[in-house]
Amino acid sequence: MAGATMATLTSMLKEVYEGRIEDQKNEEVIAVKRIESSSENVVDTVGGKYVTFPIRVQRNTNISYRAEDTQLGANAGRQGYAAVQVPLKYGYGRFRVTGQVMELAETNPQAFASALDDEMESLKVDIVKDENRIAYGVYQGENGSLAKVIAAFTATTTINVDTTQFLSVGEQIDIRNVTTGSVATGVADVTITDIVTEGAPGQITISAATAMTDANSRIYRMGNRNLEPTSFSDITSATSVLHGLDPAVQRVWKGNTVAIAGALTELNMIKACDTARTRGGKTSVIFTTLGVRRSYFGLLKADRRLVDTKAYPGGFQALPFNYGREIPVVEDPDCPSNGTAPNVGQMFYMDETKIRKYRKRPWYFSDVDGSIFKWVNNFDAWEGLMKCYFEYGTKQRNAHVLHTGVAEA
Repeated sequence: MAGATMATLTSMLKEVYEGRIEDQKNEEVIAVKRIESSSENVVDTVGGKYVTFPIRVQRNTNISYRAEDTQLGANAGRQGYAAVQVPLKYGYGRFRVTGQVMELAETNPQAFASALDDEMESLKVDIVKDENRIAYGVYQGENGSLAKVIAAFTATTTINVDTTQFLSVGEQIDIRNVTTGSVATGVADVTITDIVTEGAPGQITISAATAMTDANSRIYRMGNRNLEPTSFSDITSATSVLHGLDPAVQRVWKGNTVAIAGALTELNMIKACDTARTRGGKTSVIFTTLGVRRSYFGLLKADRRLVDTKAYPGGFQALPFNYGREIPVVEDPDCPSNGTAPNVGQMFYMDETKIRKYRKRPWYFSDVDGSIFKWVNNFDAWEGLMKCYFEYGTKQRNAHVLHTGVAEA
């Protein structure tokens, strides 16, 4: 029997791995899974670089009441519309194997498949976990920000940050001004070598000593600033531009963010659902942190009510919130907390019927030259590339509400 070749391995890997990437997503994430659990929330028929659609921003107000035999309203009215343009964002994931591992392809295809499986399975988990982080966002209006630098520092490799929730050892990062994007000497494309997560603030160690005199600095994954897909935090912002529309100009395009700054109450939760309702939204899920979910659990027990999780469509287990109907309160480890103030979380009240994931196709192997393996120039190594062109969008921004500053139990 002929040995394995690059051509046969490419065919085998496309069949084995490409077909499994979607299954991995459905097993490992919360927010993204909720969106993708309904075919209505995923739009694959996307052409070009943009998705464009109109939104209604103004009613026809020419509705008049008159006395008998008097002139009707002077001018015929009409609906008011605005054009929304949603540009796709381009996501990539790379894996690399050495020539020595590739040698196994000729001599022992099973050993090669096992070695590659470790790389591919880990990459898939990393891709979907990162996409789940992106879905929430860490800070409103700060696309790509992973953490805030607590204060200015000089000539050091140790930096205090408000949260380490989304940072990892070995990650390549930039430290940039949040407004201008400018970077200080030594803090572009450095590597995190250590993370201290105990206590607050958190602390990271980077691979090169640097001086940062700007306390308005943020940590970004290297090169990602302003290039990641839109998040729930961006959608619920009342000030940031979204899908090309500025809420300062088109005021109906404002999101809803309410600072609770204290203990969770059912009244606060009702007000959030009421806010969405008065604007035409219908809250279908509440995403929150583990600590806020504990606070809600304690709230129910304090009122001597039976506290049981319920199963919801899509395989979700969640505590119900009664708002004339049951709304699932879904805890997610990837929902961001406020690292500067410990034990403070957030709650996203989302109308999932107004959320869309626009994409060309699901994550897939790039094989434009007929092979998923690409030789790494000047190295005895091979790389593979997975990619997905997608964006999260909403057709009604004010249908969603964000509670910040919620005390965690």
